[in-house]
Amino acid sequence: MVVTFHGGVREVTGSMHLVSANRDHILLDCGMFQGRRKESDMKNRVFSLDPKMITNMILSHAHIDHSGRIPVLTDRGFTGRIICTRTTQDVSQHLLADTAHIQESDAGYLNYKTIRNHLYTLKESGKRKLGVKEKDTIKKRLKQERQRLDLPAINALLDQYGLEKVVPLYTSEQAERAIGFFDGYPYNTPIDIGKEMQVTFFEAGHILGSSMCMIRVVENGKPYTLCYTGDLGRANRPILKDPTLSFPKEFSNVDLLIVESTYGDRKHGPISDQKNQIREIVMETVERGGSILIPAFAFGRTQDLIYLLHELYDAGELPKIPIYVDSPLAGKLTKVFGEHPEAFDRETHQTFLEKGKNPFAFEQLHFTATVEESMEIMRDHRPHIVISSSGMCEAGRILHHLRHKVHNPQNTLLIVGYMAMHTLGRRILDLSAGEEYDKARFSKEAPEIKILGKAYPLRTQVVKLDGFSAHADRDEIVTFLKSSNLTIKNIAIVHGEEQQSLALEKILNENGFTAMTPHAGEVISL
Repeated sequence: MVVTFHGGVREVTGSMHLVSANRDHILLDCGMFQGRRKESDMKNRVFSLDPKMITNMILSHAHIDHSGRIPVLTDRGFTGRIICTRTTQDVSQHLLADTAHIQESDAGYLNYKTIRNHLYTLKESGKRKLGVKEKDTIKKRLKQERQRLDLPAINALLDQYGLEKVVPLYTSEQAERAIGFFDGYPYNTPIDIGKEMQVTFFEAGHILGSSMCMIRVVENGKPYTLCYTGDLGRANRPILKDPTLSFPKEFSNVDLLIVESTYGDRKHGPISDQKNQIREIVMETVERGGSILIPAFAFGRTQDLIYLLHELYDAGELPKIPIYVDSPLAGKLTKVFGEHPEAFDRETHQTFLEKGKNPFAFEQLHFTATVEESMEIMRDHRPHIVISSSGMCEAGRILHHLRHKVHNPQNTLLIVGYMAMHTLGRRILDLSAGEEYDKARFSKEAPEIKILGKAYPLRTQVVKLDGFSAHADRDEIVTFLKSSNLTIKNIAIVHGEEQQSLALEKILNENGFTAMTPHAGEVISL
C-alpha cells in the first residue's frame, strides 16, 4: 500500500493525495489551488498524475480547495466514481457550478478590459487622451443591452488583433457533467472502492457533510487502515455535530493518519466569544455611520454568521439594520442546510427547530439574486451588513463591494476566515496590521490594493476574528488525537503553510506521536 502526496502539502489549497493498493489507485480529494492568479492558473491546469489511471475518487468535503478541479479530472479521461457523503454530493453541484460561472465571468471581464484598452490605444494619437464620449462609444461596441458583455464580439476582436485571451479552467457545461460522476452515501456505511478496499465516512465537524475517511485495505493478505481527516472541525461550534471521537473497533488501529494543519501553530479564540465580538463590532460601526462588509465562504461560514446574527436579533442585541447575503450561491446552499436537519447538533434543535423557527430566516435577512440587486446595495449609504463571497476575496461579488467600501474609514471589513498566502484577503490583512495603519488610513498615505486591475486606497477599519474558524487549531488537533479511541502508528501532516505544518509536526512528536511533513510528490509505503 502506497500513498503519494500530489497537492496541499506544505501549502493550504489544492488538496490531492493518491492511495495505491492491489493495482487500484484511489484519489483523496481534487482541490483547486488558490493564490496568485498566474501561478494558480498554471498549477490548476497541470495534473501530476494521469486521470485515466484513477480507479475511484473520495471527496472529504465540498470546499473548492478540496473539490475545485474535479471537472478538469472528469474532462481528461477519469472514468471512476466520486464517493462522498450525500450532503457533500448535494452541495457540490452548486459549488462547482458557481466556480465555473465565476471563472467564465472573470475571463469575460478580463478579456473585455484587454480589448477595450487596446481600442482606446488605437484611437489615441500623440498626447491626446480620449474623452468620456469616445470611451463610451468603444464600451458600447463591446456590450449588449443592460450592460452585459458581448462576449462573441469581444472574442472576435481579440482574434482580429492577435491579443491573448483568458480562458476559464472549465466551463459550466464541464462542471455539470462532472456532477454525474458523484455517488453520495450515509455516514458509518462501508463502501467498496477497489479490490479489497473500502471507505467509511465519519463526522469531521468542519462543514455540513464533511467527513473523516476511514479506508480499510487488505493487500497480500495483510490488513491496513488509513484515516484521512480532510479538514478537521472544532467541538461545540454552532449548527454542526462535533467531530467523531469514538470509532468502531475495526478502525481503532490506524497505520497512517493524514491530518490537516491549517492552524498547526495557532490557537483560536473561544467559540463562546463570537456573539459578543460581532455585537460590539456592529454597534461601533453603526454608531459612526458605517456599514460592515464580511467576506465569507458561501458554504459554512455564511450559515454560521446567519445563525449568530439571528440569535442576536432575537435577543434584541443589535440595531434593526438590514443584513444582505449577496451571493446567489449562498442562498442555494442555505436551502441545502435547511434540507438536512439530521446533521444539526442538539443546541440548534432546541434553539430554533423545536420552536418552529428556521435558523436561516428572519425579518432583517435578505438574500440577493440579481446583479441589479447587488448594485443597489453598493449604492446604499445607510448602515447595513453585507455577507458576500468569495471568502478569500479572490473572485465574485465581494470584489465589487470592496471597490465601493474600502476607501471609507467609517466602514468595517470583518475577516472571519482563513486567508491563504497571495490572496487579496491576505494582502488586506498584511497591509492593515499594526498601529501604523490606524494612522495612515485617515491620510493620503493610506496603502493601496488592486481590485480587478484598478488601485483603491485601503482606509476601512479591518478587524479579524479568529474564533469563527471551522478548522481545529493546534491544541484541538492534539486533543482530538488523544481523546479518540484511535491507536495511530504514523501521521502525515498536510493542508498547511510550511511553517504551520512543521510546527504541528514538532508538537505531535513532543506528544508521543510519530509525525512527518511530506513534500509534493513524496511517497510513503506501508
